[in-house]
Amino acid sequence: MSNNDPWILILKSVPTKLARSAKIGYVIDYPQLNFSQLYKTFHSPISNLDCGQKCAPHHPHGIPFCCDICHAIPAAYDSEWDYLKECTDLWHLWNQEDCKSTSGHQDYAIDDLPENMVLLACKGVQHCQRPYRAISCRQFPFFPYITADFRFIGLAYEWEFENQCWVISHLDQVSDLYRQEFIQTFDELFNLWPEEMESYAIKSEEMRAVFTLRRFRIPILHRNGKNYLLSPRNENIRIASAMNFRVFNPY
Repeated sequence: MSNNDPWILILKSVPTKLARSAKIGYVIDYPQLNFSQLYKTFHSPISNLDCGQKCAPHHPHGIPFCCDICHAIPAAYDSEWDYLKECTDLWHLWNQEDCKSTSGHQDYAIDDLPENMVLLACKGVQHCQRPYRAISCRQFPFFPYITADFRFIGLAYEWEFENQCWVISHLDQVSDLYRQEFIQTFDELFNLWPEEMESYAIKSEEMRAVFTLRRFRIPILHRNGKNYLLSPRNENIRIASAMNFRVFNPY
């Protein structure tokens, strides 16, 4: 994916690996998540400062990259979309006309969108209603890191946004409260929807492959409150200061 391609904020839909399917089972009818309660307990900002004000000056239109539908397309679970459309007019189903860019980078396949999710677009950053942000908005730029032996150990970042997202270059600014709420939310989600953990396990595996080629360790904001650098080859970890993690251009 090039830097001009929009990034879909979803879980990759791929066949469940047989080695782990016995552990997690197969969910046909997903139990209902209480999105009203979930949103209330996963509401804290990532940082004590407005990170959108840090990246917006580097955006051609002066808005946060994660709020630009041409760069990042939010996704929501079907039941989450049902909840949102009952509560607010902020969202609508995404279509290619939502991006007004003429660069042509909207020509990509979305065949890997999971069957239980839909793509959404909002009215824009000026009209944001924080209580009704989708989970994909709240978690950005992070995803749950799942080890090769299938443990959810903490937060890893969306590496495709290293040159757009200010937070990725300043992981020391992530608040402890946000980290706690993130972990609590995905603990609950994985408990009810175990197949979602498999999706993130595959994404974590992809990250290990990318960082192995780069020959860099993966920064992990661990669920124990500490920060680590993880070897993408064997997943050995060593404690590290987030202030010493890599910084990316232009931050």
